[in-house]
Amino acid sequence: MKTKKRNFRYDRLIIFIAIILIIIFIIYFSILGIIKIFKALFPKSPEIAEDIRVIEDYNKLLPSIQVSVPEAQEYTVTHLIYDDNTKAIGSNINSTYGIVYCVDDRQVLGRKSSQERMYPASMTKVMSLIVAVENILDLNDTFEMTFEIINPLYLQNATVTGLSSGETVPLIDLLYGIILPSGADATDAIAQYICGSQDEFVKLMNKKAEELGLIDTHFTNTSGLHDPNHYTTAYDMALILDYAIHNETCRKILSTYKYTTTSTEQHPNGIDFYSTMFNKVRSDQIDGMEILGGKTGYTYEAHHCLASFAEKDGKTYIAVTGYGENKYSPIYDMITLFEDYTY
Repeated sequence: MKTKKRNFRYDRLIIFIAIILIIIFIIYFSILGIIKIFKALFPKSPEIAEDIRVIEDYNKLLPSIQVSVPEAQEYTVTHLIYDDNTKAIGSNINSTYGIVYCVDDRQVLGRKSSQERMYPASMTKVMSLIVAVENILDLNDTFEMTFEIINPLYLQNATVTGLSSGETVPLIDLLYGIILPSGADATDAIAQYICGSQDEFVKLMNKKAEELGLIDTHFTNTSGLHDPNHYTTAYDMALILDYAIHNETCRKILSTYKYTTTSTEQHPNGIDFYSTMFNKVRSDQIDGMEILGGKTGYTYEAHHCLASFAEKDGKTYIAVTGYGENKYSPIYDMITLFEDYTY
């Protein structure tokens, strides 16, 4: 009889402890949800991560990157040349996918699974930028950020600019926010402004891909969040960047190291946007060549990737890599491609 009472008491104790644990978990996750909502309503200005190894006094080295921008004109992307001058890259780079070529003569100088499908991650935003620039009549027009745009992205742990719900900002600030800090909130805001929804904006992105003659590219969202049907190739991604750098506004944004947004009530001093690429590499990193700009990308499925362009002896080169092992792999791979495979 005593044994039964002890077992009964023991069972009640176990149930009591289990209930307490469940209550603790409920409280814990409720607090996390409240914190995320609070952050969405009152986000802090983004700061550069300490582990990015930002160079001290970088602004003195690169106060503003001056690029020679072609006059506005209709630019037609022509396909690239693979021939005996095209080298197999192989294990010379860490990334699984890669391509480097001369924009001026269309010669592919190095390739590694360059026409196999890969996930572009935030390199997608180069196409978002193109479509935005070609469909906005006044870059000084404004857009009011909303909770509906910002909050879901915080819950998805997507990269955002730090703009607040209710903050009214010029469209040009959003364009810089798309590329420099890689803000998904900026791409969604631009999509809302131009088309009223992300889905309609994505249709314009896919239409542009068709116009450029891309053979294996499809978009399902504006920012590069993972989706099995959101894909490209190193070859196609290079052509997207090629087209972008022949547009004055796109080229300027892709070539910028730092941009400060317009003063608002929420951010009287503006927000400093820093290039996710130039935070890891200097423009003069390669002897005899100037790295002019580019766009990084990362998701778990895409790994680390980068689309970049540079100039050497008056010639422009583009390099794209995908599925790099760590966040510095695309930088090292880019340097290898520009150093070892260009004229």
